[in-house]
This record gives sequence, structure tokens and C-alpha cells, in this order.
Amino acid sequence: MSEQLSLCGRQKYYGMCEKSGEAGFYLYFSRCERGDQKMTSQVSQKNFRVSANTDASYHSEAVRQLRDQLVRYTPKDKRQTQVDRAEQLLDELVDETVYPFDFIHYKITGIRLLQPVACTLKGHLWVEDIQNFIEEVSTSFAQDVGQVGERVWTVEELAKRFEVAGRTITRWRQKGLVARRFRILGRVKVGFLDSSVNRFVTKHVEIVQRGSHFRNLDDQERELIFDQVRQSLEQNPEQNMTQIARGIAIQMSRSPETIRTLIKEHDQNHPERALFPDLTGPLPDTIKAQIHNLYGRGVGVAALARQFRRSRQTIHRVLIEIKAIELLKTPIDLIDNPTFSENSISKIILADLPEPETPAKRTRAPKDLPPYLASLYEVPLLSKEQEQHLFRKMNFLKWQSQQLRAKVAEDTTKAKSSDLDRILMLQNEALEVKNQIIRSNLRLVVSIAKRHVGPSSNFFELISDGNMSLMRAVEKFDFSRGNKFSTYASWAIVKNFARSIPEENHHRDRFVTGHEEMFEAAADNRSDEQEIELVHKNLRLTVQGLLSHLDPRERHIIQRRFGLGGTEESTLEALGRELGITKERVRQIESRAQEKIRRLASQEQIELPNT
Repeated sequence: MSEQLSLCGRQKYYGMCEKSGEAGFYLYFSRCERGDQKMTSQVSQKNFRVSANTDASYHSEAVRQLRDQLVRYTPKDKRQTQVDRAEQLLDELVDETVYPFDFIHYKITGIRLLQPVACTLKGHLWVEDIQNFIEEVSTSFAQDVGQVGERVWTVEELAKRFEVAGRTITRWRQKGLVARRFRILGRVKVGFLDSSVNRFVTKHVEIVQRGSHFRNLDDQERELIFDQVRQSLEQNPEQNMTQIARGIAIQMSRSPETIRTLIKEHDQNHPERALFPDLTGPLPDTIKAQIHNLYGRGVGVAALARQFRRSRQTIHRVLIEIKAIELLKTPIDLIDNPTFSENSISKIILADLPEPETPAKRTRAPKDLPPYLASLYEVPLLSKEQEQHLFRKMNFLKWQSQQLRAKVAEDTTKAKSSDLDRILMLQNEALEVKNQIIRSNLRLVVSIAKRHVGPSSNFFELISDGNMSLMRAVEKFDFSRGNKFSTYASWAIVKNFARSIPEENHHRDRFVTGHEEMFEAAADNRSDEQEIELVHKNLRLTVQGLLSHLDPRERHIIQRRFGLGGTEESTLEALGRELGITKERVRQIESRAQEKIRRLASQEQIELPNT
């Protein structure tokens, strides 16, 4: 609707709201008259749903929508009047009585809707929504405390006045104590009007007295609580603080939190007479590691809390800390760029992959190619602009992850689970971009390997070796220099081939067998089959005693290669497919593991049988 509406000196709302799950609309328009000048605004339409899931702080989407419209279009003095009217409305609402939104709207704005809104809630739910409405609308104009006209209490001042903790004030807010936002000493902070406080105290006398009663405990009552804690621990030492506090709270008509706070204060002030000495102070690193290991084996948080006599929150805190430490051990290799720290740059960098100016021609795979080589032609090549975009995106994601990691590294004991999840998500997204770049350049490796393959070389081993060079080149390429990645990667792959191919030829020449004259001249000193079997059996028994010194992958490869532990002997190629690496890499790990076994045998003076 684009036509302007001629209304004078008033506001009108027209709204319609369908029940949960059905679409609705809310139309707002206003026109205010100030002297001879008129301000006219066009109708603003916005779709919304009545759903508790739309905004976590509101039960009714209609109230949230009303808040948005008032903040956008209503003058400051009008907003303040409507906030006052909303606070007066709280005294009229009865918890279990059902009220329509039309009633709430009229009480706050003084204007009746032209068409009723089909939205109803019980009184206690409207109270929660209106309290949020008051605090958020008051934030939009944040009145200075010097201009209010009555005393404004901060949370700390109110807690001191009633001799309660700050947490108690938070609970009072949930019970109906109205909070607003004021500008206090240049900062916008939560405050409470003196009239709002007096209204709450008058209406909730018992709550206020019960909240402040903890501070009035005399020494005799405190000692009685401590004696009951000691008796409970003597009867059952396995009880935790929460269980004991609940039992004492029922006996003394206190809240469990009051008893727990009293016990904690006692243990902090008197560590030599602590009721729960193992619950005071930070956990040692050895205990934290033990908690992490048990949790990894499937022990639940509740069971760990009972075993170590700590709260579940403490166990969760330990698990998050260990997770943060493990996450920080993995280094991040990135190419930094000054543009990463610019504002609003993320939308540009994280945008979708741009289309090439000239679409690349799809190359069909030649016939009779092995499946791996044929699959490479299914991935299109990247243009220079697309390469720049992907490299910048990959390094920017790593840069964002690094910023979060630096924040977590400041104090791992205060690490947030959400930050760790965000770091992992960013690293996974960067890995996906990296894999996309690698897949688009695998044909480059094949083309270079063709030029370096010889009569005694294995073509697919060269490709595997070249792929490793390609992966390293992706990590080290600086996209900001403007070069094409294929130029940089080609030099990296060729340089690796120049080093690895001569080494492989030298290795093959050094350990070559097959000279017939050598076998003809040598004496036949072979033993019979039973003796050979006995030698192999002794070798396996000796090697099994040293396997515990190997890491899991080395142990797995040795066991599979020699058929230890009831497994079948496996080839290098089969192990490579199983572990996702090349057979040359399997051979290297096997050689390293054998050398480690020989070194350990020498140190422990174990005589390995000759084969």
C-alpha cells in the first residue's frame, strides 16, 4: 500500500493475527501533528507469526511487533507515557485469567484496534511479555537519572537496601519487579524506579521478607546448619552439597540455594574447618585429565559429579577446558591479509563463488582411462577470479578461527562451548574450501607426472606424491600477489619430483636383487621348514612384546603386515586403501616402526632372532 493516509494528531493501528502456525499481517501507520507542521508516514507492512519460537523473550509475537513499531515511529515522550501505562497494567492482570491482545494494546496505547487480533494468553504470560516490553522500549530513549523526578535504584543499591544478593534481585524481577533502562553516569544500565520498588514490596511482602531473612540468621542458627551438615556427612559420606542442602532446606523452611551459599561461604572463610574440603579450590590437572578420560569412556556427567564430589556445572567446565586445550594444540597455517580486519568485509569474502567471465569448456575424459583419472574430468577448472575468491575465503575463515582461538587461549578455564563450536565450524568450512581448490587442480598433477614418469617408475605413485605437494602448495599460496595458482603449484610439484625420483631410483638400485650369479655362487645354508617356522614364531612373540611402545597407527600397520594378533597379512596397497594413504606412505611408516622396535630392543638388550 503506497498511498498516504490523512490522519491528524493521533495514531491508528490496524492489525490481524491468525492463530499459531498460520500467517498473518500487521499494518502500522501514523501521523503526528506538531503545530502547523504535519509528519506523514506511509503504511509499513510486515509479516509475522504468533509463535513463542519467533522471539525467545516473548510469548506473543504481537507484543514484540508493537514494541518494534513504537520504537521506530513513536516520539520519545509518547514512548515514555506508554511505558508508564504498561507498568500500571501489570497491577491489573491476574495470573490465570485469559486476556486478548486487543485489551493489552488498548491499555498501553489508549487506542482500540479497528479489527480484533486473535491472540489470547493467560495473565502471567502477558506479565512476562509486558516486563520485557517496558525494559526494551525504555532502552530506546534511556532517560538520564537526573531527569526522572524520583529515586532510581541500581541492582547493587537495591540489594544493599534489602540486604540480599544480586541473584535475589534477579528472582524478584521474574516475580514482577519492573526494571527499566536508564543512563547512569554516562552508561545505559538496568534501574528500578522507587515507585516500582514500593509497588512490588507492597504486593509481595512475604517474598521480600523471605529473601532478606538469610542475612538475619544469627550465629546459633548458622552453627545448627553446620552441625546438620556434619551429621549428614557422617551418616553418608558420599552425599554431595546439593543433596544435603535440599534436606536441610526442607527442615528449616529455607531455600536450598540459601543453605548452599552459607556452606560455601563457611568453607571459603574457614578452609581449615571446611565441611567439603575437596570442593574448595581449583581441580588439579591430573584430576581434570582423569575426568576427561572417564567421560571419553562413556561415564556420564552426573556419575562424574558424584564420583569427584563436584557439581555438574564444574564437570562441564572441566570438559570444556580440556576440549579447548586439545583444540589449541592444532596449529593453523594461514596467509594473513590486511583486508580481513576491515568492517563489513565478511559479506564480500563469504559470498558465493563468482561465475567466470568466459565459461570454461568442459573437457571430456579420453576413453579407457582408469576410474580415478576419468573422475578428474568431472570437476571443472577454476578461473583466476574464482581461485582468488576461494583462496581469500579459505584464509579468511582461518583468520576468523585464529581470532577466536586467541580469545580462548587467554584463559582456557573460562572458554565457552559456543566459541569452541564456532572455531570447529570455521575450520571445517575452511577445509571444505581447501578441498574444492585441490579437486580442481588434480589434473595439473597428472599432467606433470606424465612428463616425469620413467620405465621403472610407478605412475600412480608419482601422482600420489604430487598430490601431497599440491596440498602443501594450497596452504602456502599467497593469493594477494595476483599470480595464478597453477604457476605456483607447478613449481612446487616439479621441485618435489626432482628430489623424490632420484632418491627412489637410488633406493631401488641399492637394494636390487636378481643377479643369478650371486645365487649360483652362494652356498645353500637354508634350514628346513620347521626351523623357519620356529624362527618366525619366536620373532612374532618378541615383536608383540615391543608393540606397546608404538603409536596406534604404527602398531596397526605392523600387525597387519606380519599377521600378528590373529589378523591376516596385508599388502602395502591394501593397507593404503584402508588408511586412506599411499602405499609408499605405508612403507615409510612400516620402516619407521621397525627401526623403533630395533632401537627399543637394543636399549632393553632383547636379542631378536635371525630370519
